[in-house]
Amino acid sequence: MTTKETIGKYRWTICALLFFATTVNYLDRQVLSLLAPDLSKEFGWTNTDYANITAVFQFAYAISMLFAGRFIDKLGTKKGFTWAIGIWSLAAIMHAYAIEIGGIFQGIFATINLVIPVSILGFMVSRAVLAFGEAGNFPAAIKATAEYFPKKERSFATGIFNSGANVGAILAPLTVPWIALHWGWQMAFILVGAIGFIWVIFWWFFYDKPEKQKRLSKTELAYINSDTDEAVAATEKVEKVKWFKLLGYKQTWAFAFGKFMTDGVWWFFLFWLPKYLEAQYGMVKTDIMLPLAILYSMTMFGSIGGGWFPTYFIKKGYNAYDGRMKAMFIIALFPLLVLLAQPLGYISFWIPVILIGIGASAHQAWSANIFTTVSDMFPKKAIGSVVGIGGMAGGLGGVLISKVGGALFDHYKALGHIQTGYTIMFAVCAVAYLIAWFVMKSLVPKYKPITDL
Repeated sequence: MTTKETIGKYRWTICALLFFATTVNYLDRQVLSLLAPDLSKEFGWTNTDYANITAVFQFAYAISMLFAGRFIDKLGTKKGFTWAIGIWSLAAIMHAYAIEIGGIFQGIFATINLVIPVSILGFMVSRAVLAFGEAGNFPAAIKATAEYFPKKERSFATGIFNSGANVGAILAPLTVPWIALHWGWQMAFILVGAIGFIWVIFWWFFYDKPEKQKRLSKTELAYINSDTDEAVAATEKVEKVKWFKLLGYKQTWAFAFGKFMTDGVWWFFLFWLPKYLEAQYGMVKTDIMLPLAILYSMTMFGSIGGGWFPTYFIKKGYNAYDGRMKAMFIIALFPLLVLLAQPLGYISFWIPVILIGIGASAHQAWSANIFTTVSDMFPKKAIGSVVGIGGMAGGLGGVLISKVGGALFDHYKALGHIQTGYTIMFAVCAVAYLIAWFVMKSLVPKYKPITDL
């Protein structure tokens, strides 16, 4: 009998559930970006209008992330995750009725002399509710990973479930344009949104806390808790962590700054690439299916490989945090290739697709590791809250990059040089990770776990 068989592997069933939840999460959030070129023409949106709609999602996501971690910590992983995916699935379906929703809210806003076009307002409201629900995904998933995996396996498990973002990003361009072409854009939102309700059934059947999980062997439970002091674990069940106390730690600020600098890059790629391919290469509707599917397929390697990468250094004697930071520095170098996307883009649209794919892949490798720095440093009871704080920072970074991008694209479009706007934004995306790494390293130079919470 092998060691793996002796220990058991039920924890990987939980990891699979987290993977599928993250897949659904990214399917739902990407539908709008894939339909944006057509919706912009149908409703007369400018790049700034579209930026405002995406910024509402990012701002609502940022604020919700601040409280999502606390929400998950308070309700528990099982109930918290159920509420989160239920809300965001309903919100995804709401997009199909954005015009009706916009009409309702336009009347309300008119009482305060605030006039927003119906289509824009309806999508803003739908995106805000979607963000509110989706904010619960990563705090819940990171918390579940901390519950079911020892520290040495967490970055790998995080890399696996985080690759669900890539799968969602791959499936979306392969399905959404086709559904919209044959059945209309409304049905694309409805069908994709309904998937989350199916996931909830499996979540309630398979998930429970490790100590209550009947499918988990005693050997595997002991393995999961092998690097956790039982007295500390018992204390964590009854103590609550004050949110403002977490802001007193450099570890919290290091994670938050890393998220602020880099989350917006991923969202920029996710929300703007369909419009980039239209503006630069005239690609519309199903034309974008194959390029985007290949681009996001590349990110699978970054997510899973990035989760494994730190173990190379850990096996050489580094502690978990130092090994992770060394890996993250190397990962931060790869997005620099995005600087070449525009200068070489005249050769073929495949050049920027591949180079941006490398940058996006590096982001997923970075993401798998930056999330795990939280469980490296903080006790389990505080993980959801710290992830929420970082998620808020990442959301605010996303708002900034989306608003700046929309303004730049409209400015240079008016001048007849919209490509210049994309050149500037790609340069920002390329250097963001190195800036984030140096600030994180300066704040927390060496492994220093929090022991006084």
